[in-house]
Amino acid sequence: MVFSSITFLFYFLPIVIFTYFISPYKIKNLILLIFSLIFYAFGEPIYIFVMIFSCLVDYTNALIIDKYRKTFKAKFALISSIVINLSLLGFFKYSNLVSLPIGISFYTFQTMSYTIDVYRDKAPVQKNIISLATFVTLFPQLVAGPIVRYCDIVYELNNRHHNIDMIYDGIYRFIIGLSKKVILANNLGLIWFNIKSSSYSDLSSATAWLGIICFTLQIYFDFSGYSDMAIGLGKIFGFNFLENFNFPYISKSITEFWRRWHISLGIWFRDYVYIPLGGNRCSNSRWFLNVFIVWFLTGLWHGAGFNFILWGIYFGIILILEKLFLLKILDKSPNILNHIYVMFLVIIGFVIFDITSIDKIFNYLNAMFSFDNIFDKHFYYYLIPNIILLAFSILACTPIIKDTLEKYKYLRLISLIFGLILSTAFLVDASFNPFLYFRF
Repeated sequence: MVFSSITFLFYFLPIVIFTYFISPYKIKNLILLIFSLIFYAFGEPIYIFVMIFSCLVDYTNALIIDKYRKTFKAKFALISSIVINLSLLGFFKYSNLVSLPIGISFYTFQTMSYTIDVYRDKAPVQKNIISLATFVTLFPQLVAGPIVRYCDIVYELNNRHHNIDMIYDGIYRFIIGLSKKVILANNLGLIWFNIKSSSYSDLSSATAWLGIICFTLQIYFDFSGYSDMAIGLGKIFGFNFLENFNFPYISKSITEFWRRWHISLGIWFRDYVYIPLGGNRCSNSRWFLNVFIVWFLTGLWHGAGFNFILWGIYFGIILILEKLFLLKILDKSPNILNHIYVMFLVIIGFVIFDITSIDKIFNYLNAMFSFDNIFDKHFYYYLIPNIILLAFSILACTPIIKDTLEKYKYLRLISLIFGLILSTAFLVDASFNPFLYFRF
């Protein structure tokens, strides 16, 4: 699917854009729907029917909700939508009986947001099934987010505007995201892949730290890069998708980190799970339970593996502790110590996130904190040739580069051209090209 997706974006995107802009306004959604289905069919044509089924289920249930508002039938239709969507997600994601449809976690949450928004009267019912199917299948963010809620996009589905500035901004944002993905994330990921594949008992602590730092950088540039590409493509077609990342690695607390990382998922759980449970306007014991439920589900959303559940609970506990007393301490601490605190906990969290075996998680952590073997030749082997890559990646985790490009506009054009050429060269030559969030 990764090769198919990249192939589609490079060889078919110009065709999509040309066809879209020469088409009459009334059929632009249909054009996007057709090409979105083609995009998905590159990897998994059979699972198109699962996505179409989800569209039909939510289209029908929303019509019932709108017709029978504030009655048992409306509530039953909402419950039906939620149960069917979660059952599909649960079957494909957690049964291990079939392969996982790419992006099912993302588009399931999107379709659920539609019926919930209509039930809450926060968005009008969509009577045009083409428009609704376009919302669900929209290829720019179909397989790896950001999660687009129906209430945020309902107006633009049938009333969007196009202009040169928006198209230019979209192209620029797409190329920035592509560069993050293929120039930074892929090369960082290759280092992590090699270190992760080694015997953990033989790793020096420096090599173990280098490996997980590379993964920490990789997952950020991989996921934020894809989000940038999706947001950029959305702008080209007249949509304004929600920002999904806001430099999370400059955070001064884990609470702030989760306001900056995977923003669309955090908002989804906040609005559709946390607040309905009572949020923080309740007793401490109930609030603890609410946080536990949200973070248990956040871990479960990423996968059925126990490491994902542990990862979710891990951050849930930290957030509770920060709310109780740690934030007061952090407010009085120097910023540099706060950043070290955040990155230390985030890096440990990513060990839990990416290593699926519990035994291997503890073995890797043991290698990181072992003082018996601090440096070895493998550390220098991976570090020295990649020192510029690592330094630039760390710098790119801060707003410095973005602010510079916005201040000096001519650099934007240079970076756009350079990024496209270099990304294309890497894509043609590279054999290691994973999209981490395709598996979710």
